[in-house]
Amino acid sequence: MSSEQPLYRIQFINNGKNYQLYVRELNQSTMFGFIEIGDFVFYSQSAVLVDPSEEKLRTEFDGVSRSYIPLQAVIRIDVVTEKGSARISDLGDNVTAFPYSPGKKPT
Repeated sequence: MSSEQPLYRIQFINNGKNYQLYVRELNQSTMFGFIEIGDFVFYSQSAVLVDPSEEKLRTEFDGVSRSYIPLQAVIRIDVVTEKGSARISDLGDNVTAFPYSPGKKPT
């Protein structure tokens, strides 16, 4: 078994966008209904090309040691072996926010 900390890829909804982050710490929060994430990992490649989505995330989470994500906002959590690029993308029409009342179009 590896002595290195696991790397998690977490996808969640925030302000109508799909956030994908890589973190080393992921726990059930002591606050009911929240996931606690910490030790953010950003892809640092020495190339000249800069991903504006990752730079926006890097700026948004600059100085943040822990973040609390509501359980109903979490789309997926994976344990991965390699880090990738963190990103923000539009949700599209295939993700519905919870709770959803049938017959009413989600906003």
